[in-house]
Amino acid sequence: MYKNILVATDGSALADKAVDAGIALAKALGAKVAVLTATEPWTATVSGEMTIGFPAAEYDAAMAAHAKTVLDRATAAAQKAGVACETEHAKDAFPAEAIVDVAKRRGCDLIVMASHGRRGVSRMLLGSQANRVVTHSDIPVLICR
Repeated sequence: MYKNILVATDGSALADKAVDAGIALAKALGAKVAVLTATEPWTATVSGEMTIGFPAAEYDAAMAAHAKTVLDRATAAAQKAGVACETEHAKDAFPAEAIVDVAKRRGCDLIVMASHGRRGVSRMLLGSQANRVVTHSDIPVLICR
């Protein structure tokens, strides 16, 4: 069945449930996991003094630190479960695109990720990374809610 599972996380409590589910599934199947977190490119949405207050270098450092925390937590969970785990931080990448690209590059046969289950206007405004992954992936996707 599945031997190489990509687990996508943003570090949220909901995503942690998907990490746990992906690791538990990998353990049950004797599979390995690759845990991915993606951080979007820095963009200046304001101009002038506000932009100087949070320069790109500080953003990059903050996102790298956050990614390390998220990936270290997932690695610890996989080690505790006895599941082989590799991690990857897709820097300056849009999450859905990164998930699909990394899964293909790593030869994954399943993607596990969370969905907030937003509907209506909030989905339209915030988008759905899970929906984008399901739409663009040739690899099966397991959505945890």
